[in-house]
Amino acid sequence: MTQDAGRRGGLDGEALLLAAGLVDLAVSTVGSALGTVRGLLRRSDAAELAAEAEYELVARGRLVLDRYAAVPPAHLEILAQRVLARKAAGGV
Repeated sequence: MTQDAGRRGGLDGEALLLAAGLVDLAVSTVGSALGTVRGLLRRSDAAELAAEAEYELVARGRLVLDRYAAVPPAHLEILAQRVLARKAAGGV
């Protein structure tokens, strides 16, 4: 297909091509992932590999929860602590 023919299709044609490209990418990615999983299942150390993967996933989960679930300290509490520290240091 030439560029002129692609332009004549308008946005509908571009959307269709984009969707087809995304589907092709998804299918190839899933196919590659399945091949990798099959190869891993044939290994003799599959149980050890699965245990390591579980450990790493748990560690990643902890990091994510620590990053996003931690509540930041209250702004007024921080200001009050600074005031008390200044007063204790002899400042005004």
